[in-house]
Amino acid sequence: MTSVITADIIGSRQQSEHWVNNLKKILAPLGNTPSQWEIYRGDEFQIEVINPEDALLTAILIKAQLRAIKSDARMSIGFGDKTHNAERISESNGSAFIHSGELFETLKKQKVTLALRTGSTDFDEKFNLMLQLALTFMDSWLVQSAEFVALAIENPTLSQEELGQKLGINQAAVSRRQKRAQFDLVMNLDRYFRTQIKQLTAP
Repeated sequence: MTSVITADIIGSRQQSEHWVNNLKKILAPLGNTPSQWEIYRGDEFQIEVINPEDALLTAILIKAQLRAIKSDARMSIGFGDKTHNAERISESNGSAFIHSGELFETLKKQKVTLALRTGSTDFDEKFNLMLQLALTFMDSWLVQSAEFVALAIENPTLSQEELGQKLGINQAAVSRRQKRAQFDLVMNLDRYFRTQIKQLTAP
C-alpha cells in the first residue's frame, strides 16, 4: 500500500516566475526527483508518500509552505497499490495513482483544494467531509499562520518558546499564531486520520 498526491498550483499564471523554484525547495526534502516527486505540465506535480499514514500531514505541510509564500495548491491524495514502478513517478501506475488522478480531475468542479480517495466509499465520504470543514480555515491561512504551521510540523518536538526563537517572536505571539491557525485541530485531524488509515490498510 502506498499513497500518491497529485496537485497543481492555483493561479500559477498570475504569480511571478519564482514559484517553480520555491516549489522545488518545498518538494526536495520529500525524496528524489523524478522517481518520488516530479513537476510536469508547467504547474502540476506528483509525489509518492510511501507510508500512507504520513500522506495527510505531508499535504498539509505543502499547503502551509505554499500559503507562506502567498500561493496554494489543489491536491488529491490517492491510496492503493503500485503495480508499475517507473523511473518517473508520472509514468508509474497502480490503484493509488488511479485514485489520485481521477479524484484530482474533479477538484476544480467541486471547488475543493484537498481531498482523498481510498476506494472505500464510507471512509472517503466521512473523511472528505472532515477535510472540507478543516479547509474552511486552512484555505485562508495568512503568511504568519502558514509559516507557524510549516515550522511546527517540521519540528514536532520544539516548545512554543523554541519555535518563537526560530520565528523571531516571543512565546505569547507563538501561542496567538497557533490559535489563529487552529493548529491543535489540524494535529487532532492528522492523529485521527492515522488511526483510521491504519485500520483500513491492515492486512
